[in-house]
Amino acid sequence: MKTLYTNAVVYDGGRFAAGEFAVDGGCVVPAGGVADRVVDLGGRHVVPGLVDVHVHLREPGFSQKETIATGTAAAARGGYTTVCSMPNLNPAPDTPQTLRAQTDIIRRDAVVRVVPYGCITIGQRGCGRLVDFAALAPEVVGFSDDGRGVQSDGLMEEAMRRAAQVGKPVVAHCEVDDLLRGGYIHDGEYCRAHGHKGICSESEWRQVERDIALAEKTGCQYHVCHVSTRESVELVRRAKARGLRVSCETAPHYLLLCDEDLQEDGRFKMTPPLRSRADREALVAGLQDGTIEVIATDHAPHTAAEKARGLAGSAMGVVGLECAFAVLNTALVGRGIISFARLVEAMAVAPRRIFSLGGGTIAAGEPADLTAVDTERAGTVDPDRFLSMGRSTPFAGMAVRGEVMLTLVGGREAYRNGDLKR
Repeated sequence: MKTLYTNAVVYDGGRFAAGEFAVDGGCVVPAGGVADRVVDLGGRHVVPGLVDVHVHLREPGFSQKETIATGTAAAARGGYTTVCSMPNLNPAPDTPQTLRAQTDIIRRDAVVRVVPYGCITIGQRGCGRLVDFAALAPEVVGFSDDGRGVQSDGLMEEAMRRAAQVGKPVVAHCEVDDLLRGGYIHDGEYCRAHGHKGICSESEWRQVERDIALAEKTGCQYHVCHVSTRESVELVRRAKARGLRVSCETAPHYLLLCDEDLQEDGRFKMTPPLRSRADREALVAGLQDGTIEVIATDHAPHTAAEKARGLAGSAMGVVGLECAFAVLNTALVGRGIISFARLVEAMAVAPRRIFSLGGGTIAAGEPADLTAVDTERAGTVDPDRFLSMGRSTPFAGMAVRGEVMLTLVGGREAYRNGDLKR
């Protein structure tokens, strides 16, 4: 069935132009000819479907926190057409058999495209034995032990060699265990003033430094998860200047908040932690100059009880799929820090390019993975309305401008805002 979408402002390679487009058979098709139905988008912007390369869907193993059904419904509502699921699961996806426990549920329940990661180490322990990279490679987007840094230099070097052989990236959670010292928020002024235990910045950037050297040595494509420190940004900037296949992501909370914004509430606790104002400013600068190419949410849902124990006792992790676009459009685009086109690049185009996911253009013959957004619509971040089972976000109550109106996955409406009329 051919659907014509009219009265749109369509993304075209970093620019926008008023126009219309049609979808048929899961793909974008020329707008001419007879359509079975017409949808007036009311002047909203249409962009390539958003992509989140760092999402915790929690299933199998932790369905009390999130399921693939609820997590992908949240993704669709947030404008995401593809998400990459992290391996913090039970069983961990460290063999084709254990990976199948996840992919079977994805095929049954997912409403957006889900591409899983495979573990780097057996059991996703960050140590011990490496997985069979060749066996997992055809079914995964890359290899990660997210939640744990690989502690052994030799083990990480061999992992990178094997990943390079199968043409997949190593996607690293960078954390030196010996430097954590029981900390759970940034080792800064708030930490010391309120008697908390701090996590030093070196625990992140020291491993980023090591990994970049190993990536240069092995020729591996290397991507750094949730960068939070100014030192990490500079290390990636220098690696790019040397022509290395190095990239990184950061998350909305690191771009918008710092440890000065902390409250004694579990919704401000995540790993890595909110860093200093200087770190946040360095992240913004890195986004502006292209050092940071990707914004990912690190959507990490927990139960309400797990997030109700303050900064000291709550589980690490916050949710972000359903509010990321709005908060970033408000705080970065609305304040003139980056352009709307740059936001689309970081949330939709660059992730596809770096992770070889395809798409990213709106043209005849391309898959109809598209998102329509109202960039001016005012609202408030209300976790009680989330489709995700997770409710813990530091952006709760924030006044925002920007709302997803329609999410198409393969031409199918995965999410439709109730205010968008046919």
